[in-house]
Amino acid sequence: MSTKEKFVFAKNNIVMILIGIGITLLGFALMIGGGSEDPNVFNEDELFSDVRITIAPLLVISGYCVVIFGIMKKPKI
Repeated sequence: MSTKEKFVFAKNNIVMILIGIGITLLGFALMIGGGSEDPNVFNEDELFSDVRITIAPLLVISGYCVVIFGIMKKPKI
């Protein structure tokens, strides 16, 4: 008698979760940086860029939403 093991998540759920994690990591990677080699120099344009202030946090939030959707999506049987 063979029993087929059933996973909690289907393949498309796992793919969505991995895509969401990738989007989240991309958002965090875009937030990295902005430091200066010389502590006496302050580069406001690099530190407060639109990518670091607006786009990166939106990517992190959207990545979290994709992960949550991938977890909550009901797999097709």
